[in-house]
Amino acid sequence: MYKSFSMELAGRTLTVEVGRVAAQANGAAFMHYGDTVVLSTATASDKPREGIDFFPLSVEYEEKLYAVGKIPGGFIKREGKASENATLTSRVIDRPMRPLFPKNYRNDVTLDNLVMCVDQDCSPELTAMLGSAIATVISDIPFNGPTASTMVGMVGGEFVFNPTSEQREKSTLTLTVASTREKVIMIEAGADELPEDKMIEAIFAAHEVNKKIIEFIDTIVAECGKPKHDYVKFGTPEELWEDMVAFITPEAMEEAVFTDEKQKREENIRQIKDKLAARYEETNPDWILLLDEAIYKFEKKTVRKMILKDHKRPDGREFTQIRSLAAEIDILPRTHGSAMFTRGQTQVLTVTTLGALAEIQKLDGIDENETSKRYMHHYNFPSYSVGETRPSRGPGRREIGHGALAERALIPVLPTEEEFPYAIRTVSEVLESNGSTSQGSICASTLSLMSAGVPIKSMVAGISVGLVTGETDDNYIILTDIQGLEDFFGDMDFKVAGTHKGITAIQMDIKINGLTREIIEKAIYRTKEARTYILDEIMAPCIDKPRPEVGPYSPKIVQIKIDPAKIGDVVGQRGKTINTIIDQTGVKIDITDDGAVSVCGIDSTSIQKAVKIIQTIITDFEEGQIFEGKVVSIKEFGAFLEFAPGKEGMVHISKISKERIDRVEDVLTLGDIVKVVCLGKDKMGRISFSMKDVK
Repeated sequence: MYKSFSMELAGRTLTVEVGRVAAQANGAAFMHYGDTVVLSTATASDKPREGIDFFPLSVEYEEKLYAVGKIPGGFIKREGKASENATLTSRVIDRPMRPLFPKNYRNDVTLDNLVMCVDQDCSPELTAMLGSAIATVISDIPFNGPTASTMVGMVGGEFVFNPTSEQREKSTLTLTVASTREKVIMIEAGADELPEDKMIEAIFAAHEVNKKIIEFIDTIVAECGKPKHDYVKFGTPEELWEDMVAFITPEAMEEAVFTDEKQKREENIRQIKDKLAARYEETNPDWILLLDEAIYKFEKKTVRKMILKDHKRPDGREFTQIRSLAAEIDILPRTHGSAMFTRGQTQVLTVTTLGALAEIQKLDGIDENETSKRYMHHYNFPSYSVGETRPSRGPGRREIGHGALAERALIPVLPTEEEFPYAIRTVSEVLESNGSTSQGSICASTLSLMSAGVPIKSMVAGISVGLVTGETDDNYIILTDIQGLEDFFGDMDFKVAGTHKGITAIQMDIKINGLTREIIEKAIYRTKEARTYILDEIMAPCIDKPRPEVGPYSPKIVQIKIDPAKIGDVVGQRGKTINTIIDQTGVKIDITDDGAVSVCGIDSTSIQKAVKIIQTIITDFEEGQIFEGKVVSIKEFGAFLEFAPGKEGMVHISKISKERIDRVEDVLTLGDIVKVVCLGKDKMGRISFSMKDVK
């Protein structure tokens, strides 16, 4: 027998069924939000995984196309690897929940979300976020939850919670907020230059909704929750810790980490490890396997103490100080646009490529509103950027997430298709990394787009702030522009991108059980100060506005509008006419159902030739019009001219020359290009042309 629990959430019914399905999982919640159905499960291994020093959590979000009545495309006809949306959803489920598992827990845990039915007005992503939290909190897996999540949109200047499909289409804000009982634990946002104070208002409006959801979850736990199981607690043995600290000394560890050169710091730590390994080789060889985790803990305590108590950053900067910055454009001579942005030991090169609208990315997913993508941002993080060696196996979840964040940050400032009829791709190559490469990619991409002549509305910059907390909520330090060490050992990575006008994207990751409103407000306003400095002092001196036109190696696009009824004439039977135009001119041609024709090519002359052919095809011949045609057939009575593919007319022998001629061949040969004037219709209703009457 199963139990069912329901609440009203943003005007729709959320129902959670426990005990109906997946009884062998540690925890399972059969989620219904409107007609959206998601099965969320939480499972844990019986024993810890050996030989690891981290908590092995896996989060899956599986989109099944049967959920929206589709059969997958291609030959295989079954779902393949996770879509970008599925990957991003897995990340957004993972981030608020991971900090709430015990840090010394080493059992494998998998949170799986199976999307089985989709109501477009009830987000399956939100349903899965709630389902994972509920499945985990009612299970016997140790977890300091629950969490709750709410999506916020803005339509007509008003906030809407868990927006419907129609509201999402109109919304100028896409915000997801996850909370614990008292604090905000995760923020993910895309916005149309939303002012900081309005973003803060939206975040805490969502937090209030989350508190009501948590009250609802508490009723489920009270009836269905299992006692949490015991587990093997991993950590550094006390004897090892005391001996290590006494032998190395806190002062020596502080000296080892206090440098602005990542390589030097890593070498200092390596030497410390070698000393300890030599010390324990004979007396305590079992401790050698535990050194990585022990040294990490020692390094972390040292860095946090330096920041929180001594008010010193490892590289000597002030808390509000940004690392040295540099910006360059036109790094690559023949790409459509390129720029490099450097912040300390973080360096990103972004390349912009422009293409015809036919090259937009087609999406085959479960969201009816997301069927294509005109702007694509891809982010690559090779191993050499951090001085490591490993084979490339394509983008992982982190790369996909960082690319999506930069994409989200830049979309609000891109020109419309009507203003700039191109497909746009930017690729950020991380050349060196020591923290906040995602925000470096946003700065580099803005510069690259402007160098390519993309008429963006405003420049966008990104910056990340960090956090180190003490024992109480009011004991904390906020750090501007965190480097890798401060990210690893700190409590927060709060990334904010935007323009002078407002925020375009946020991504907040934390390692503690939530942030107070005071910390969030200070972090957001700190990023505003840093962003303004980067925009005004670094990016604008490099290039302060988009170039007036695309570069010499970029495709040129000319758009014309034709009567939709004439589209068939331009395309021709089975595409014969349009393919002939493409073969003759070397251009690409896109035609939309409303008659918008885009002609794309590198050579302007070829583009104009194609446009002229299309205009000729759609022209209805009228008396007095002048045309240029090619002689394609000669008869005794005259010559047939081709004015455009599929568009022919005839010149009678009497209309070829002002002098009388006996044979058409005396004046014309096949392939000649001649000018003619339209004489209108003859007695038989046919269109007649003349060469001799051209003025």
